[in-house]
Amino acid sequence: MAESSPAVAAAIEGELRLLDPVVRASAETMAALLHPDFREIGTSGRLWERDTIIAMLTAPDAACPGPLTASRMRGDQLAADLVHLTFDTETKGLRSHRSSLWRLTANGWLLYFHQATPFIDDPFAEV
Repeated sequence: MAESSPAVAAAIEGELRLLDPVVRASAETMAALLHPDFREIGTSGRLWERDTIIAMLTAPDAACPGPLTASRMRGDQLAADLVHLTFDTETKGLRSHRSSLWRLTANGWLLYFHQATPFIDDPFAEV
């Protein structure tokens, strides 16, 4: 993990919290980590907004994705109030490249945008 600044470290900490199944099952905790204008493009290509992703993840009958493992996480501070993270995840054999934008607000660093793209072994990928 490349932590070049306290801002990047804060964004990485938030991102790792969001990968925790306990956090993902709590609407209150999710709401505390997601920016009011949060949007996500999921692995299916579906566009999610803050309220719909929280409702989907915390529903009583929500599918349990299983443990998510993160690798190759790195971050860049693009501005005083903006951090870009990239990393890979794997759960139940599904691997995804991920990209997140974290914004500094009066409530701390919040996830503003996230995109996940599924991938298979790529011999040309950067290691």
